[in-house]
Amino acid sequence: MPPVIVQIKRLANGQNLPLPMRMTEHAAGFDIAAAVEAPTVLLPGEIKLIACGFALAVPAGFEAQVRPRSGLSSKHGVTMINAPGTIDADYRGEVHVPLINHSKVPFTIERGMRIAQMLILPVPDVSLQEVTELDETARGNRGFGHTGN
Repeated sequence: MPPVIVQIKRLANGQNLPLPMRMTEHAAGFDIAAAVEAPTVLLPGEIKLIACGFALAVPAGFEAQVRPRSGLSSKHGVTMINAPGTIDADYRGEVHVPLINHSKVPFTIERGMRIAQMLILPVPDVSLQEVTELDETARGNRGFGHTGN
C-alpha cells in the first residue's frame, strides 16, 4: 500500500513544538502536543479546548481520528470528551483537543505535553438507501445490555 501523504502546517502558536509524531516504530497514532502559551489548569469535571498549533490537509477519502492517550486517562483521569474526534478532509483550521478531567484533583497541562493521538484512516464511499423494511437478524432490535452483561 503506498503511503498516504497528509500535509501539515505549523501555526504561529506551534513554534518550537514537535509536530505530531509516532513514538515507536509500530505505533498506529501520532502523538499530539499541547500548544498552550502557559500552564493551563484543568479542574475536576472541567472541559477545555486545547490548541495544538497545527492545521492539516487530510486527503479526500480519509479522516484524522483524534483519540485519548491511555497514560493520561489511566494515570490522571484526563481524557477527551468526544473520543474519538474526527477531522474531516475539508477542514483546514487549527486542530484542538477537548479534554475533560474526570479525577478529583486539578491537572496542569504544560506546553508541549502530549495530550492525544491522531490516526489517519480511510473513509469508505457510502450512500444511504431508504427502505421500508430491514433484513432480519438473530439479534433483531435488542439493544443496550441485551446479552445480560
